[in-house]
Amino acid sequence: MTPEQIRSAPKVLLHDHLDGGLRPTTVIELAAEYHYRNLPTTDPDDLSRWFHRGAKRNDLVLYLETFAHTVGVMQHPDAIERVALECARDLADDGVVYAEVRFAPELSTEAGLTLDEVMTALMTGFERGSAGTGLTIYAICSAMRTAARSLEIAELAVRWRDRGVVGFDIAGAEAGFPPTRHLDAFQFVQRANFHTTIHAGEAFGLPSIWEALQWCGAERLGHGVRIVDDIDGETGQERLGRLAAYVRDRRIPLELCPTSNVNTGVVPDITHHPIGMLRRLRFRVTVNTDNRLMSNTSMTKEFVQLQEAFGWGVDDMEWVTINAMKSAFAPFDERLELINGTIKPHYARLRNTT
Repeated sequence: MTPEQIRSAPKVLLHDHLDGGLRPTTVIELAAEYHYRNLPTTDPDDLSRWFHRGAKRNDLVLYLETFAHTVGVMQHPDAIERVALECARDLADDGVVYAEVRFAPELSTEAGLTLDEVMTALMTGFERGSAGTGLTIYAICSAMRTAARSLEIAELAVRWRDRGVVGFDIAGAEAGFPPTRHLDAFQFVQRANFHTTIHAGEAFGLPSIWEALQWCGAERLGHGVRIVDDIDGETGQERLGRLAAYVRDRRIPLELCPTSNVNTGVVPDITHHPIGMLRRLRFRVTVNTDNRLMSNTSMTKEFVQLQEAFGWGVDDMEWVTINAMKSAFAPFDERLELINGTIKPHYARLRNTT
């Protein structure tokens, strides 16, 4: 497939951070408008390169430091709405037909906004940005695992469930901050018959994945790439440990983010990413961007790299796209309509032209 064919093909995005996907020019303009003076540069090209350099330090904690500036300019309703609007338009321009974009509303309250005011601005931006594009976009409320507001954010997510929020998540530094620290929040979400995805198995290994699933009830694994720590053997003769077998047997979705995993030091480069093996072993693999600004990526770029690294073609791209749509938190009939009415017909046409 050509990059243009990949860009035009319908894509489904389950793991994308709002504050990790701002346009560099927007960061600069919002900083000027709201008197944020901490930017390292006000030249758009230089700032873009600064974010990319900052992300490529092979350490999740260092990677997360770059977010101080994007969050810093997202403290007012108009700023949040603009960022959300541009996020929706950028995803639609990249051929994304369904997206769940996560954001930690607690990070945008430093200037006095309430959590509900943050959500109002966010959802207004998504609605305006997606209008007329063919993109369906929802929000996931993330709590910071290094803070103590997870129950409050879980309650917020459930309160907004009929206004564009489809799930709850915890994000941030993983090592030393296990999911069970926030067990009350996850239990609240479960009792409300709502959805949970948990950042697990990115910077920390199998114990984090096990806790997310068996204690906290995660329906999907945010990243989950470290499940490979429970797979042994030579290529073609892999043996799955108990946890890896459970994840595959139960069809638990892995929200894999290849470029981001390179940036945070999980793997040295895309060719060494275990997504190829996990796809071959028929895990519920999905492809995601994580942070489009920091990782200088898009869904199109992710698939171009996977095509080059693993020889993926139309069938592989369709398979992971349907995986993602099946795994989405949208209502079943909505998922089915996108699969049968949009995704499968387009890939059938694409298959006839490649």
